Amino acid sequence: MVEINGKKLHVYAEGEGNQTLVFMSGLGTVSPYYDFKVLFEKLSSDYRIAVVERAGYGWSEISSADRDLKTVLQETRSALKLAGESAPFVLFPHSLAGLEAIYWANLYPKEVTAVIGLDPLVPGFIKQTEDKPSLSPLISILTRTGLVRNQSDVFDNNFMAAKKGLLTEKETEVARTIFYRRVQTENMWEEVDQAAANSKIVSEQGKLGTPFFAFISSRTEEDYWQDSINSYAKTSGGQTYILSGDHYIHLDYPELIAENSKEIIEKNIEN
Repeated sequence: MVEINGKKLHVYAEGEGNQTLVFMSGLGTVSPYYDFKVLFEKLSSDYRIAVVERAGYGWSEISSADRDLKTVLQETRSALKLAGESAPFVLFPHSLAGLEAIYWANLYPKEVTAVIGLDPLVPGFIKQTEDKPSLSPLISILTRTGLVRNQSDVFDNNFMAAKKGLLTEKETEVARTIFYRRVQTENMWEEVDQAAANSKIVSEQGKLGTPFFAFISSRTEEDYWQDSINSYAKTSGGQTYILSGDHYIHLDYPELIAENSKEIIEKNIEN
């Protein structure tokens, strides 16, 4: 736990290696640590890995600070530094965190050697489709009234690592406790409100100079999701991999993604 602007943020790190991989969660993932565990444990024998839990997520405290990209990135970079982790990094953003990762790579190119997205949101998608990230008002009402604790199926159906049977019984119970404390927090709703503005900020940065790779889900018939990521990766000199699965693609293909990520790092960074 490290303190940033008076609030404690949680950073988990393990493993050794010449490269440090930073995992950044998507919108509403209440426990990034447990969400990414099945993937990072397949990489930590070869690399240093770090999971940063943003304000309002996991073991991190809820913050009153704005959720614009400048603030969020400052918190992420400061948390890593205070936790003893040093750049350069390979970023693994899921979903909404794609915007923060790209923003980071553009602002501080010496700190980011590559971005390997997990069904990541890229700039331009929201403007083109007018489809911004969303949360469930019903779940928020259940949470604020405390009724969510009497609705076990809310956790069972919405915490994907547990739903897919990827956690032990003990891990599931810990994740359930975190879920009740961190499901759809104020910070998550603020991220929804800021999504379009944050996407515009990243779009205005222009072309990404850092290699951008992505594993894309085939979760939707909406071709523009895949097309936007494919196009973004191509302009950066990167590559995409389309996999048959849902939005939490790293839970469906952890071994495949780990092996391909190692190849990406070996070919594009270490050589």
